[in-house]
Amino acid sequence: MNRTPATAVNSKGNPRILIVGNAGQLGRELEKIFAGVGPIAGVDRESVDLADPAQTRELVRRTAPDMILNAAAYTAVDRAEGERDLAYAINEGAPRALAEEAHRRDALFVHYSTDYVFDGGKSSPWIESDAPHPLSVYGASKLAGELAVENFGGKFLIFRTSWVYGPHGNNFLLTMLRLARERDGLSIVDDQIGAPTTSIELARATHAIVAGILAGRFGAPEDWAGLYHMTCGGSVSWFGFAQAIFARAAELLAVKPPALTPITTNEYPTAAARPRNSVLSNAKLHDRFGVELTPWESALDETLQVLRKAE
Repeated sequence: MNRTPATAVNSKGNPRILIVGNAGQLGRELEKIFAGVGPIAGVDRESVDLADPAQTRELVRRTAPDMILNAAAYTAVDRAEGERDLAYAINEGAPRALAEEAHRRDALFVHYSTDYVFDGGKSSPWIESDAPHPLSVYGASKLAGELAVENFGGKFLIFRTSWVYGPHGNNFLLTMLRLARERDGLSIVDDQIGAPTTSIELARATHAIVAGILAGRFGAPEDWAGLYHMTCGGSVSWFGFAQAIFARAAELLAVKPPALTPITTNEYPTAAARPRNSVLSNAKLHDRFGVELTPWESALDETLQVLRKAE
Protein backbone atom coordinates (compact mmCIF):
# COMPACT_ATOMS: atom_id res chain seq x y z
CA MET A 1 0.00 0.00 0.00
CA ASN A 2 1.27 3.45 -0.91
CA ARG A 3 1.70 5.51 2.27
CA THR A 4 2.97 8.71 0.69
CA PRO A 5 2.60 12.04 2.52
CA ALA A 6 -0.56 14.04 1.95
CA THR A 7 1.10 16.64 -0.24
CA ALA A 8 4.50 17.82 -1.29
CA VAL A 9 5.79 21.12 0.09
CA ASN A 10 8.26 23.67 -1.10
CA SER A 11 11.77 24.05 0.26
CA LYS A 12 10.55 26.12 3.22
CA GLY A 13 8.16 23.41 4.33
CA ASN A 14 4.99 25.35 3.46
CA PRO A 15 2.63 24.14 0.72
CA ARG A 16 2.10 26.48 -2.19
CA ILE A 17 -1.65 27.08 -2.46
CA LEU A 18 -3.71 28.00 -5.52
CA ILE A 19 -7.18 29.35 -4.73
CA VAL A 20 -9.40 29.43 -7.82
CA GLY A 21 -12.29 31.86 -7.44
CA ASN A 22 -10.64 33.89 -4.69
CA ALA A 23 -12.90 36.90 -5.28
CA GLY A 24 -16.09 34.94 -4.56
CA GLN A 25 -17.81 34.59 -1.22
CA LEU A 26 -16.11 31.30 -0.35
CA GLY A 27 -12.81 32.12 -2.02
CA ARG A 28 -12.41 35.25 0.06
CA GLU A 29 -12.84 33.31 3.29
CA LEU A 30 -10.47 30.57 2.13
CA GLU A 31 -7.84 33.14 1.29
CA LYS A 32 -8.09 34.64 4.78
CA ILE A 33 -7.98 31.40 6.74
CA PHE A 34 -5.21 29.77 4.67
CA ALA A 35 -3.00 32.86 4.80
CA GLY A 36 -0.73 31.32 7.43
CA VAL A 37 -0.51 27.88 5.85
CA GLY A 38 1.65 28.72 2.86
CA PRO A 39 2.15 31.16 -0.01
CA ILE A 40 -1.11 31.76 -1.87
CA ALA A 41 -1.79 32.44 -5.52
CA GLY A 42 -5.38 33.63 -5.90
CA VAL A 43 -7.17 33.97 -9.23
CA ASP A 44 -10.66 34.98 -10.26
CA ARG A 45 -12.66 35.22 -13.48
CA GLU A 46 -10.87 38.43 -14.38
CA SER A 47 -7.49 36.74 -14.55
CA VAL A 48 -8.34 33.33 -16.04
CA ASP A 49 -11.11 32.06 -18.28
CA LEU A 50 -12.21 28.86 -16.55
CA ALA A 51 -14.31 27.94 -19.57
CA ASP A 52 -11.03 27.45 -21.45
CA PRO A 53 -9.29 24.22 -20.32
CA ALA A 54 -6.01 25.35 -21.85
CA GLN A 55 -5.97 28.50 -19.71
CA THR A 56 -6.88 26.48 -16.65
CA ARG A 57 -4.07 23.98 -17.20
CA GLU A 58 -1.58 26.77 -17.91
CA LEU A 59 -2.62 28.45 -14.65
CA VAL A 60 -1.70 25.37 -12.63
CA ARG A 61 1.57 24.83 -14.47
CA ARG A 62 2.53 28.48 -13.99
CA THR A 63 1.72 28.65 -10.27
CA ALA A 64 3.04 25.12 -9.49
CA PRO A 65 0.85 24.58 -6.40
CA ASP A 66 1.06 21.79 -3.86
CA MET A 67 -2.61 22.36 -3.05
CA ILE A 68 -5.54 23.61 -5.15
CA LEU A 69 -8.73 24.93 -3.56
CA ASN A 70 -11.41 25.32 -6.24
CA ALA A 71 -14.07 27.73 -5.00
CA ALA A 72 -15.09 28.82 -8.51
CA ALA A 73 -18.34 27.75 -10.16
CA TYR A 74 -21.07 28.83 -12.51
CA THR A 75 -23.87 29.42 -9.97
CA ALA A 76 -26.58 31.29 -11.93
CA VAL A 77 -29.07 28.45 -11.49
CA ASP A 78 -31.87 29.81 -13.66
CA ARG A 79 -29.65 31.35 -16.32
CA ALA A 80 -27.86 28.02 -16.71
CA GLU A 81 -31.00 26.59 -18.32
CA GLY A 82 -30.22 28.77 -21.34
CA GLU A 83 -26.42 28.67 -21.02
CA ARG A 84 -25.84 24.94 -20.76
CA ASP A 85 -22.50 24.91 -22.58
CA LEU A 86 -21.05 27.65 -20.41
CA ALA A 87 -22.31 26.03 -17.19
CA TYR A 88 -20.74 22.72 -18.17
CA ALA A 89 -17.50 24.38 -19.28
CA ILE A 90 -17.02 25.96 -15.85
CA ASN A 91 -18.63 23.33 -13.61
CA GLU A 92 -17.29 20.22 -15.37
CA GLY A 93 -14.50 21.29 -17.70
CA ALA A 94 -12.58 23.45 -15.23
CA PRO A 95 -12.66 20.90 -12.37
CA ARG A 96 -11.59 18.21 -14.84
CA ALA A 97 -8.57 20.26 -15.94
CA LEU A 98 -7.68 21.21 -12.36
CA ALA A 99 -8.01 17.62 -11.14
CA GLU A 100 -5.87 16.34 -13.99
CA GLU A 101 -3.14 18.86 -13.29
CA ALA A 102 -3.34 18.23 -9.54
CA HIS A 103 -2.98 14.50 -10.15
CA ARG A 104 -0.02 15.12 -12.44
CA ARG A 105 1.66 17.19 -9.72
CA ASP A 106 0.62 14.87 -6.88
CA ALA A 107 -1.08 17.90 -5.34
CA LEU A 108 -4.03 17.99 -2.96
CA PHE A 109 -7.21 19.08 -4.75
CA VAL A 110 -10.26 20.41 -2.88
CA HIS A 111 -13.47 20.96 -4.84
CA TYR A 112 -16.96 22.10 -3.78
CA SER A 113 -20.28 20.81 -5.06
CA THR A 114 -23.95 21.23 -4.28
CA ASP A 115 -27.14 19.76 -2.88
CA TYR A 116 -28.67 20.40 -6.31
CA VAL A 117 -27.25 17.07 -7.52
CA PHE A 118 -30.30 15.53 -5.77
CA ASP A 119 -33.94 15.77 -6.80
CA GLY A 120 -35.22 16.51 -3.28
CA GLY A 121 -37.60 13.55 -3.26
CA LYS A 122 -36.19 11.91 -0.13
CA SER A 123 -37.80 12.69 3.23
CA SER A 124 -34.63 12.18 5.31
CA PRO A 125 -31.19 13.81 4.97
CA TRP A 126 -29.23 12.81 1.89
CA ILE A 127 -26.10 10.70 2.34
CA GLU A 128 -23.14 10.46 0.01
CA SER A 129 -24.15 7.05 -1.36
CA ASP A 130 -27.64 8.18 -2.39
CA ALA A 131 -28.13 8.15 -6.15
CA PRO A 132 -27.98 11.70 -7.54
CA HIS A 133 -30.74 12.90 -9.84
CA PRO A 134 -30.37 16.61 -10.63
CA LEU A 135 -33.42 18.59 -11.73
CA SER A 136 -31.54 21.42 -13.43
CA VAL A 137 -28.66 22.12 -15.80
CA TYR A 138 -26.79 23.67 -12.88
CA GLY A 139 -27.18 20.54 -10.76
CA ALA A 140 -26.29 18.26 -13.67
CA SER A 141 -23.18 20.28 -14.51
CA LYS A 142 -22.02 20.18 -10.88
CA LEU A 143 -22.57 16.43 -10.76
CA ALA A 144 -20.53 16.07 -13.94
CA GLY A 145 -17.76 18.04 -12.21
CA GLU A 146 -17.83 15.68 -9.24
CA LEU A 147 -17.49 12.67 -11.51
CA ALA A 148 -14.63 14.29 -13.43
CA VAL A 149 -12.69 14.89 -10.21
CA GLU A 150 -13.38 11.39 -8.89
CA ASN A 151 -12.20 9.93 -12.19
CA PHE A 152 -8.65 11.16 -11.64
CA GLY A 153 -8.57 9.97 -8.03
CA GLY A 154 -5.47 10.67 -5.99
CA LYS A 155 -5.41 13.29 -3.28
CA PHE A 156 -8.84 14.85 -3.71
CA LEU A 157 -11.71 16.03 -1.53
CA ILE A 158 -15.16 16.95 -2.79
CA PHE A 159 -17.36 18.82 -0.33
CA ARG A 160 -21.05 18.99 -1.20
CA THR A 161 -22.71 21.89 0.56
CA SER A 162 -26.00 23.82 0.42
CA TRP A 163 -27.55 27.28 0.55
CA VAL A 164 -24.19 29.04 0.78
CA TYR A 165 -24.13 32.66 1.92
CA GLY A 166 -21.83 35.05 3.73
CA PRO A 167 -20.90 38.68 4.26
CA HIS A 168 -19.78 39.06 0.62
CA GLY A 169 -21.06 38.19 -2.83
CA ASN A 170 -24.54 37.50 -4.16
CA ASN A 171 -26.56 35.40 -1.74
CA PHE A 172 -29.91 35.05 0.00
CA LEU A 173 -28.92 36.94 3.15
CA LEU A 174 -27.64 40.02 1.36
CA THR A 175 -30.60 39.94 -1.04
CA MET A 176 -33.05 39.86 1.88
CA LEU A 177 -31.33 42.79 3.60
CA ARG A 178 -31.37 44.80 0.38
CA LEU A 179 -35.03 44.05 -0.34
CA ALA A 180 -36.00 44.98 3.21
CA ARG A 181 -34.81 48.50 2.49
CA GLU A 182 -36.80 48.63 -0.76
CA ARG A 183 -40.09 46.87 0.03
CA ASP A 184 -42.66 46.62 2.79
CA GLY A 185 -43.49 43.00 2.12
CA LEU A 186 -41.87 39.86 0.67
CA SER A 187 -43.20 36.48 -0.41
CA ILE A 188 -40.81 33.64 0.41
CA VAL A 189 -40.96 29.95 -0.54
CA ASP A 190 -41.82 27.78 2.46
CA ASP A 191 -41.81 24.24 1.06
CA GLN A 192 -38.11 23.87 0.24
CA ILE A 193 -35.89 22.93 3.18
CA GLY A 194 -32.14 22.91 3.57
CA ALA A 195 -29.25 23.93 5.78
CA PRO A 196 -28.08 27.52 5.24
CA THR A 197 -24.29 27.32 5.34
CA THR A 198 -21.91 30.23 5.67
CA SER A 199 -18.78 30.71 3.63
CA ILE A 200 -17.04 31.35 6.96
CA GLU A 201 -17.94 27.92 8.34
CA LEU A 202 -17.04 26.18 5.07
CA ALA A 203 -13.60 27.79 5.08
CA ARG A 204 -13.02 26.87 8.73
CA ALA A 205 -14.00 23.25 8.22
CA THR A 206 -11.86 23.00 5.09
CA HIS A 207 -8.89 24.44 6.95
CA ALA A 208 -9.33 22.05 9.87
CA ILE A 209 -9.44 19.03 7.57
CA VAL A 210 -6.53 20.14 5.40
CA ALA A 211 -4.44 20.90 8.50
CA GLY A 212 -5.11 17.38 9.75
CA ILE A 213 -4.15 15.90 6.39
CA LEU A 214 -0.91 17.88 6.27
CA ALA A 215 -0.10 16.74 9.82
CA GLY A 216 -0.70 13.13 8.84
CA ARG A 217 -3.54 12.64 11.33
CA PHE A 218 -5.87 11.01 8.80
CA GLY A 219 -3.45 8.54 7.24
CA ALA A 220 -2.64 8.08 3.57
CA PRO A 221 -4.77 9.54 0.74
CA GLU A 222 -6.62 6.27 0.21
CA ASP A 223 -7.82 6.59 3.81
CA TRP A 224 -9.47 9.99 3.39
CA ALA A 225 -9.83 10.95 -0.28
CA GLY A 226 -13.39 11.13 -1.55
CA LEU A 227 -16.77 12.83 -1.39
CA TYR A 228 -18.24 14.33 1.78
CA HIS A 229 -21.26 16.43 2.71
CA MET A 230 -20.43 19.66 4.54
CA THR A 231 -23.18 21.94 5.80
CA CYS A 232 -24.11 23.82 8.93
CA GLY A 233 -26.23 21.89 11.40
CA GLY A 234 -30.01 21.82 11.40
CA SER A 235 -32.48 22.70 8.68
CA VAL A 236 -35.09 25.31 7.82
CA SER A 237 -37.22 26.50 4.91
CA TRP A 238 -36.38 29.61 2.93
CA PHE A 239 -39.30 31.31 4.68
CA GLY A 240 -38.01 30.28 8.10
CA PHE A 241 -34.53 31.44 7.16
CA ALA A 242 -35.90 34.84 6.14
CA GLN A 243 -37.78 35.10 9.43
CA ALA A 244 -34.58 34.39 11.34
CA ILE A 245 -32.63 36.91 9.29
CA PHE A 246 -35.03 39.74 9.99
CA ALA A 247 -35.53 38.86 13.65
CA ARG A 248 -31.79 39.26 14.17
CA ALA A 249 -31.12 42.05 11.66
CA ALA A 250 -33.75 44.29 13.23
CA GLU A 251 -31.56 44.62 16.31
CA LEU A 252 -28.07 44.20 14.90
CA LEU A 253 -28.38 46.22 11.69
CA ALA A 254 -31.39 48.42 12.41
CA VAL A 255 -33.23 46.87 9.49
CA LYS A 256 -37.00 47.29 9.49
CA PRO A 257 -38.44 43.80 8.93
CA PRO A 258 -40.83 43.60 5.98
CA ALA A 259 -44.06 41.65 6.22
CA LEU A 260 -43.30 38.06 5.16
CA THR A 261 -45.78 35.83 3.35
CA PRO A 262 -45.09 32.09 2.96
CA ILE A 263 -45.74 30.72 -0.52
CA THR A 264 -45.28 27.39 -2.28
CA THR A 265 -42.74 26.53 -4.93
CA ASN A 266 -45.55 26.43 -7.49
CA GLU A 267 -46.46 30.01 -6.61
CA TYR A 268 -42.93 31.16 -7.44
CA PRO A 269 -42.08 29.66 -10.84
CA THR A 270 -38.44 29.68 -11.92
CA ALA A 271 -36.64 28.53 -15.05
CA ALA A 272 -34.81 25.81 -13.10
CA ALA A 273 -36.49 23.33 -10.76
CA ARG A 274 -35.23 23.22 -7.17
CA PRO A 275 -35.10 20.20 -4.84
CA ARG A 276 -37.73 20.31 -2.08
CA ASN A 277 -35.44 18.58 0.43
CA SER A 278 -31.83 19.76 0.30
CA VAL A 279 -30.81 18.58 3.77
CA LEU A 280 -27.48 16.74 3.67
CA SER A 281 -26.22 14.35 6.35
CA ASN A 282 -22.81 15.34 7.71
CA ALA A 283 -22.24 12.03 9.52
CA LYS A 284 -19.50 10.81 7.18
CA LEU A 285 -17.58 14.10 7.52
CA HIS A 286 -17.74 13.93 11.31
CA ASP A 287 -16.90 10.24 11.49
CA ARG A 288 -13.85 10.56 9.27
CA PHE A 289 -12.42 13.93 10.27
CA GLY A 290 -14.07 14.78 13.60
CA VAL A 291 -15.31 18.03 12.06
CA GLU A 292 -18.76 19.44 12.74
CA LEU A 293 -19.98 22.80 11.49
CA THR A 294 -21.94 25.03 13.84
CA PRO A 295 -25.78 25.12 13.73
CA TRP A 296 -27.12 27.41 11.01
CA GLU A 297 -28.63 29.81 13.59
CA SER A 298 -25.24 30.43 15.23
CA ALA A 299 -23.58 30.86 11.85
CA LEU A 300 -26.21 33.42 10.88
CA ASP A 301 -25.60 35.37 14.10
CA GLU A 302 -21.87 35.46 13.39
CA THR A 303 -22.34 36.63 9.81
CA LEU A 304 -24.66 39.43 10.88
CA GLN A 305 -22.08 40.49 13.47
CA VAL A 306 -19.48 40.66 10.70
CA LEU A 307 -21.82 42.87 8.67
CA ARG A 308 -22.47 45.05 11.69
CA LYS A 309 -18.75 45.61 12.21
CA ALA A 310 -18.35 46.43 8.53
CA GLU A 311 -20.98 49.14 8.83
